[in-house]
Amino acid sequence: MAKSGSSIVDPVNRIEGHLRLDMHVENGYVTKSWVSGGLFRGMEIVLENRKAADAAYITQRICGVCPVSHAHAACIAAEKSYGAEDSFYKSMPRAARIIRNIIEGAQFLHSHILWFYNLAALDYVNPLNALKADIADTVALAQAAGTSQADFAGIKKRLQAFANNGQLSIFAGHWFDAKSLDGSPSYKLSPELDLIATAHYLEALEMQAVSSEISGIIGGKMPHIMSSVPGGTTFVPTELRLDDILFRAIRIRDWVASTMIPDTLAIAATYLALEGEKSDFFYGKTPGNYIAWGVFEAASYKPEERYLPGGVFSFKDAKYQQVQNWDEKLITETTAYGFYDKKIDDGTPRNPRDGITAPLYKDEYELADIRDHPKDGMPYTWDKAPRYDGKVFEAGAQSRLLVAYKRGVKDIVSGVDGVLKALGVPGKLEILNSTLGRVGARNVETLYVANKVVEWIGELIEAVKGGDSATFAEPKTRTGEGAGMWEAPRGALYHYMKIKNDVINKYQIIIPTTWNISPRDENGVQGPIETALLGIPVEDLDKPIHALRVVHSFDPCVACAVHITEPKTGRKFTTVTNPWGVK
Repeated sequence: MAKSGSSIVDPVNRIEGHLRLDMHVENGYVTKSWVSGGLFRGMEIVLENRKAADAAYITQRICGVCPVSHAHAACIAAEKSYGAEDSFYKSMPRAARIIRNIIEGAQFLHSHILWFYNLAALDYVNPLNALKADIADTVALAQAAGTSQADFAGIKKRLQAFANNGQLSIFAGHWFDAKSLDGSPSYKLSPELDLIATAHYLEALEMQAVSSEISGIIGGKMPHIMSSVPGGTTFVPTELRLDDILFRAIRIRDWVASTMIPDTLAIAATYLALEGEKSDFFYGKTPGNYIAWGVFEAASYKPEERYLPGGVFSFKDAKYQQVQNWDEKLITETTAYGFYDKKIDDGTPRNPRDGITAPLYKDEYELADIRDHPKDGMPYTWDKAPRYDGKVFEAGAQSRLLVAYKRGVKDIVSGVDGVLKALGVPGKLEILNSTLGRVGARNVETLYVANKVVEWIGELIEAVKGGDSATFAEPKTRTGEGAGMWEAPRGALYHYMKIKNDVINKYQIIIPTTWNISPRDENGVQGPIETALLGIPVEDLDKPIHALRVVHSFDPCVACAVHITEPKTGRKFTTVTNPWGVK
């Protein structure tokens, strides 16, 4: 019998930060949804009265997975504040631009590998089912799928030891027994494919670390690099260091091509073949609007010409069916449904340059029971609701991929077309607006970035050989304002600063997940994830596996901050935690 009632996931696991998923289910399908960020991130307040260069270090503490992106967005904001009409930003030495691309690319590879195998894959892969695998059949399947071989017998033996002692370690606490609405298992892979994917899950733990080693070599450490500064980088590209990062980049590129892409196709094709229109290629749709600021700087320093270019695209909105350049003036945020002081900020949509961060949580917002839904009109999250041109837009790898595809980036076009053809849906670009579509898009981007990192290292080697090794430019002015519009692995990242005599007097940030976990806006319009959850099938209210797959496909990162003080100075502090947990 189809279920009705509340389905709550709190906290959502295998993400960064604290996220609550709140759904009302009628006859087996989600009819209402709320997505709540349960931790307050107050970095804008922390940064006031600090030196402009400090922002690149402090904002990295927002996230340990994508700190490089925050460093670069903060650097760009400072560089644009230092020179009229971006003149100082565009004067950065060539080698500095390339080095920043390399370390940014290494972080993307770390994040994407970690996300696919170690965070999202367990929504589709059941390691316990791998215990039923025949080793000879597993080897044959890996060969047929074009994916890499491993010590499958050894992995199976290790899994059996886990199962025998009841200690499932990293595979504990998942919903491997979840059912679909028709009563069939939600996990569809054969034991042999489960064993292949589990073996590569373990390999991915090493490969994401190798990616971080590149960041650590260039940045001094990872996470939270030290080398990217306004004006360039402090990294000196010696022969030894270039060799250190090159062999690691080649290793990652080859592994992504031989393992990650074939695994993606094998898993996606299985679900598509077995479930058809009931597969996750047909659930998890957003309004179909996509935004990307662009990432990986080209020599022109134009966002629309970045290696992954910026732009605005929509499947449905006629205004954006042809990719348009973005316009910062069209960005707004509202706190209509957020835990913010309505006397200071009444929820009127504001451009982030005019943004206000005035947090205020009231006891009346607390839910009496864990399964209660927020009351109509009541604030239910720390997240603001960003909009572009008054509309809901999705950020992330899929947005970057679609913008790049529509702008004709050759390797992206061939990669996307190849995946669609391999899945038996050639030319159906719109199928990417789905749960599994977002998974596939991110992994196509992974291969593109892996290839580019190797190319950029080669470009840097040639630059150094030719004597073009300058990596830093000194600013001449230190008063102004500017926005660093960049990309993190999870999507469009915005840092704005206003400085006087090199001291920050205003700072605003819109992180990628802010777009995707957006609550209702002042008109009651829901954000991308809340919209994507509507219509999702739920067989078990306690194990809404399809809903979890939707959320993980966005790879949300709910950034947080704790305000601390020194009692001797009298400066106050507050700690804001999950309003549904301990206060």
